[in-house]
Amino acid sequence: MVSSLGVASVASIVALGVLLGASPAAQSSQEKDFTLSTTSRLVLLDVSVKDSNGGFVSGLGKDAFKVYEDGKLQDISQFANADVPVTVGLVIDESGSMRPKRPDVITAALEFFHDSNPQDEMFVVNFNEKAKLGLPPDMPFSDKTSELRGALFQGTPDGRTALYDAIELALQHAMLGRRDKKALIVVSDGGDNASRSTQAAVMRDVLESVTTIYTIGIFDEDDPDKNPGVLEKLAHVSGGVTYLPKKLDQVIPICKQIAKDIRSRYTIGYVPPSTGKPVRHIKVLASAPGHGNLVVRARTSYVYSPQSEAAVLK
Repeated sequence: MVSSLGVASVASIVALGVLLGASPAAQSSQEKDFTLSTTSRLVLLDVSVKDSNGGFVSGLGKDAFKVYEDGKLQDISQFANADVPVTVGLVIDESGSMRPKRPDVITAALEFFHDSNPQDEMFVVNFNEKAKLGLPPDMPFSDKTSELRGALFQGTPDGRTALYDAIELALQHAMLGRRDKKALIVVSDGGDNASRSTQAAVMRDVLESVTTIYTIGIFDEDDPDKNPGVLEKLAHVSGGVTYLPKKLDQVIPICKQIAKDIRSRYTIGYVPPSTGKPVRHIKVLASAPGHGNLVVRARTSYVYSPQSEAAVLK
């Protein structure tokens, strides 16, 4: 089970926000380490904003957002709209059904690497009947395309599908990353016929994590094991997006769009009330002159744990 880490330190978010006004020299120094420690706790939200045409809206300020917890307006204590490095994992299906699709998937993954923040720390999980990390044991993360390319080519597409085991491994490994913001990109048909983990356990751990999950469903219409519903659920509960391309050549632009989404997301933090229900519901709204109706995507609830002063985002 993934440990519950839905709270970020106030100082961590301050470190993100400081980047907005820092000089280039100061930025270079600060970008080496975004994690600081403090006893103060807050709810950390990873927020994406689009306009009515589906275009990403960047450059909004703190005043453009309102956050409600259980219907009550909250004071946004921390805010950042910078392109902040994240911990990112690519979870790649290498079961037998993916064999003819593998070249397109690898090409799309390489495009994702190319369009991502150069300081992202990345890893790869390859899975068929077993899930395994693609990078060498002494290299938990990398920002080098050549090393990540090698990780993508580990193994041969064959056998059955252990999707749930792969997501569990990826969630656990992402928590080892130094970046406060985490994301997974899962490429699969959504089917599972080999995992020891259950769908219920995976969904619980996704709810207890701070990881945003993007899913790309690639399957044949006559595939009896396809399960786009589980891919949609994984993305929905984590605040991510599901893509179900009709053609393989759509996967490359999808990966480029995901990279842009990750780099365009806002970080919003607030200190939750110490009293109230354990399960609390969040609604984030955004508005700005000249932008029309804005569509906000973020997690919608979390579990507050007063014993550990921790909030577990859902």
